[in-house]
Amino acid sequence: MSQFYRYILFFCLLPSVVPLFCYTCVFPSISPLDCLKFPTRCAPGQLCLSSKAVGQRGDFKVILYEKSCVIPALCGITGEKYALGLNFTFTNDCCDTLLCNGISTSSAYIWSSTLLSLLLALLYSQ
Repeated sequence: MSQFYRYILFFCLLPSVVPLFCYTCVFPSISPLDCLKFPTRCAPGQLCLSSKAVGQRGDFKVILYEKSCVIPALCGITGEKYALGLNFTFTNDCCDTLLCNGISTSSAYIWSSTLLSLLLALLYSQ
């Protein structure tokens, strides 16, 4: 098989071979700070999560952000939880592309995350 056809075959099979990488926060972050996030390889069948929880008591308002890999059953849900002496309303949003649960949408970010995704995929495929 010629080298050209190998490249074509590689790129056609790429989505089925490359594992999903998502950002994961070391700790949930409090607005307006962004969390310390790093790429993590998700288990098969998991999606990327971006969760936002808003807690308020009087004029005091806290917003927590979290990122991780989750099972699809935890996606698209909204609910309430009690933490830190506050009732929080949370929303879970999921996506299924490499590093899609980041915050920035600038073109520089998209290109750097795409490059990072390809490098990580190459490292883990060996």
